[in-house]
Amino acid sequence: MRALLLAAGHGTRLGALTQNRPKGLLEVGDQTILAHIIKRLVRHGFDQIAVNLHAFADQIRGQLGDGSQFGATLHYSDEQQPLGTAGALAPLQAFFADEPLFLVHYGDVLTDHDLRQLVSLHRDRASDATLLLHRREHSNSVAFLDHQGAVRAFYERPSQPPPPLPFERLVFSGVCVCGPAVLEAAMTGAKDLPADIFPRLARQGRLFGQALNGFRIAVDSPARLELARQALASGQLIAL
Repeated sequence: MRALLLAAGHGTRLGALTQNRPKGLLEVGDQTILAHIIKRLVRHGFDQIAVNLHAFADQIRGQLGDGSQFGATLHYSDEQQPLGTAGALAPLQAFFADEPLFLVHYGDVLTDHDLRQLVSLHRDRASDATLLLHRREHSNSVAFLDHQGAVRAFYERPSQPPPPLPFERLVFSGVCVCGPAVLEAAMTGAKDLPADIFPRLARQGRLFGQALNGFRIAVDSPARLELARQALASGQLIAL
C-alpha cells in the first residue's frame, strides 16, 4: 500500500531546536521522529511511501535515503513553496494513480494505533476518507462521530465553538486513509485536507472516523518533544 508522509514544514514552534534541522529529524530515543513513523507504516503494510520536502530537504533525503534501511521504497516530492496537506498530493498524481486507497500521515505525529484497523473501516464503509480521531478538549479540527463510525460534522478552525451535537466529539489526529475522491479534490485546487475537503465529505456522508486505540502525540513544541521522549522511556510508546 502507498502513503504520503508530510515532512515539508519548518517546525517554527519548536524554536531553537529547528533552527538548523527539520523537526522530523529530532530524536525520540535513538531514532528520529520520521524513522519512528516510517517503521510503523511499514509494519502496517505501507511500503511505498512518498515524502514531501521543503525545509531542510537535503538533510531529510540524506538521512532517510531510498528507504531500504526501513524495508520501504521512498519517493521524494520537492516543493518550492509548501503546498499544504492536500496540495502536496497534486504533484504525486501518478504515484497514487489507480490506487483504491492511500494513507496521509503528518510528519510530527507519533502513534501506535493499528493502522490496519483504519484501513479495514475505510474498506468496510466504502469511504472517501477515514480519519484517525482522538479525545482532546481543544483542537483546530473537530469531528462529531456517530456510533456507526460516520463523521456527521467536521469543523476546521471555527470562528465560534461548534454547536453541540448528539454525537461523540473528537478531534483529528493527523492520520487518514483516503480514496480517489481526495486525490481528485487536490488536483482541482484543494490545498488543505481539514479546511477544504473534510467538511464537504462530512456533509455528503462520505467521511468516516475511528477513535484512537493507544498512544498518540504531535511533536509540535519543546514540551511535546519531552513528553514523547518520556512516553518512550516509560513504555507508553513502543519503538519498532
